[in-house]
Amino acid sequence: MTLPATRPTPAPGRIVAIASGKGGVGKTWFAITLSQALARQGGSVLLVDADLGLANVDVQLGFQPAQDLSAVLSGRAPVEAAAVRHPGAGFDILAGRSGSGALAGLGGTALDAMLSMLARAAGRWGHVVVDLGAGLEAPQRRIAALADTLLVIATDEPTSLTDAYAVLKLHAQDRPGGDARIVVNLAADAASGARTHATLARAANTFLKRDIPLAGVVRRDAKVRDTIRHQTPLLTRHPACNAAQDVEAVARGLG
Repeated sequence: MTLPATRPTPAPGRIVAIASGKGGVGKTWFAITLSQALARQGGSVLLVDADLGLANVDVQLGFQPAQDLSAVLSGRAPVEAAAVRHPGAGFDILAGRSGSGALAGLGGTALDAMLSMLARAAGRWGHVVVDLGAGLEAPQRRIAALADTLLVIATDEPTSLTDAYAVLKLHAQDRPGGDARIVVNLAADAASGARTHATLARAANTFLKRDIPLAGVVRRDAKVRDTIRHQTPLLTRHPACNAAQDVEAVARGLG
């Protein structure tokens, strides 16, 4: 089944969805760091926490927004009013609601409102980075299909590889010819990350008849855990560390 993927209205900005088949692969951390890297390139960036029901961008960054995604979807606030600028990282954030299951079953009219909101946001910001929830349900699939680029986060763990392949398979059905790329996170080094990508790419080429390029390899870095503990973006606290350099390289590839 192919899901509707056309934007409701044309927009000059680029929507980048960050997905993973399973949790625990660093997806939200990567979405935050990529947003900061894109902002450092000089563009306007909105990070949307669409991890429906388990949103935690606000927790990782240590702030409590006055309004969140639910306010926008219910019509209580426009996205421009609900989004807040991170005081130092240079990008805007539309938070979810941490610990709430209110958005987890998003569907029907609310899901259409979500897609329309993202399309409108792409007319206001140069990049709209969407942190999708782990999983393969209809809301995640619809948003991934809407995006200009889907970045699938994977590690070398067998369950991560299996679930990342499942995401790629559904995206191939929902958005034939769409731009999907792999980001290998928590890699021992660039060579091992390339091997992890090769495993996924080989499966996608064999069974999906689709070439999935490598967007980048992010090396395992103790500085990442430190920044999460201190609720501070990586490029602010440790801008020269290996992981920071790797995410900036991914951002340059998105341009």
